[in-house]
Amino acid sequence: MSKETAFYPRLKALTDEWMDLFGYWAPLTVTDTLEEYRAVRETAGLMDFTMLRKVDLDGPGALDLVNRVVTRDVSKLEQGQIGYGALCAEDGKMVDDCTVMRRDAAGDHVRFCGANDRDYEIFSRLAEGTQIQVREFTDEMPHLCLQGPLSRQMLQPLANQDLSNASFPYYRFREDVEIAGIPIFMTRLGYTAELGYELWVDRGRALELWDVLVETTEPQGMKLIGMAALDLFRIEGGFIIGGIEYDPTVSPYEAGLGWSVALDKGEFQGRAGLERDRSATALRLTSVVLESGGDDASGAPLSVDGAEVGFVTQAIVSPFLGGKTLGLAKVGKEQAEAGTKVTARVGDDTVAGEIVAHPVYDPKRSRAKETEPSES
Repeated sequence: MSKETAFYPRLKALTDEWMDLFGYWAPLTVTDTLEEYRAVRETAGLMDFTMLRKVDLDGPGALDLVNRVVTRDVSKLEQGQIGYGALCAEDGKMVDDCTVMRRDAAGDHVRFCGANDRDYEIFSRLAEGTQIQVREFTDEMPHLCLQGPLSRQMLQPLANQDLSNASFPYYRFREDVEIAGIPIFMTRLGYTAELGYELWVDRGRALELWDVLVETTEPQGMKLIGMAALDLFRIEGGFIIGGIEYDPTVSPYEAGLGWSVALDKGEFQGRAGLERDRSATALRLTSVVLESGGDDASGAPLSVDGAEVGFVTQAIVSPFLGGKTLGLAKVGKEQAEAGTKVTARVGDDTVAGEIVAHPVYDPKRSRAKETEPSES
């Protein structure tokens, strides 16, 4: 049964369209999907992302323990830096895509964020017999994402700290920020390929944060965002999600996370399987544009010269591409190059398409990393 986040009472008053996301109720749309999309691309959008699982590891050797589990070499992170990558099972297959945050120089305090309850179970098991305390606190610290080119401009007047790019770069976090006097754990990242921030807050002050953000940012063009719009951002931006781009049978190399596998860092969970899959995994993640199909192209088999070479994981009608059908897709290594002509079987129709540069929206993430909105 789906759980309610701390922000559910506010959202419930605004929409009757809901879906389950990682075991929690999430709004499908709040106003209008295209209006929500345009807000994030042009001004800013606010979304509830509480359902991401949060785990703290505290004690001597906490960072080393995490480094023995995730694929990235997180020992290289600086204090205040975030590392994104995969967490794999013993067989080298995907459990989660996740972020790791180094909270101190010694590596005794680590914050972890993913989307699978198995993450906490894995860390807890490995911490047995050590001095490391593992705490899951998803519900205790709900969080909102403010994403869009004006997100910094909207937040800065409410903040007690400098949020400029120089003080708060991309893929960093801050623990000293207050927004309208409310203590916030803030990260500078997101799921939209735009400038953006995550604001984690104690549950007791969650609605206070919601109210002040909505009151101050809606007059500046902020829109509340549902999951239908989020699908547009993630597919244009090339972001993966568990249950669609991967499940427990899929390797990080197939899910677009091969770059995050640090086989040179020593032993870690799933390493032997990952060494095997580096060359054995046949499929690679990419983007495909089809002549038609829209959402119905999700799951469509893809063929080249009559031979099936892969499939569409999820497809959308892309506003960025002027209404063309865009999908994330998995195809054979040989077909993953931009320009490869494909056909998709969408229902009873055969639809022409082409593999395109991946991702299609701002592949260098220059908008997410920008210094000031005026320079975009």
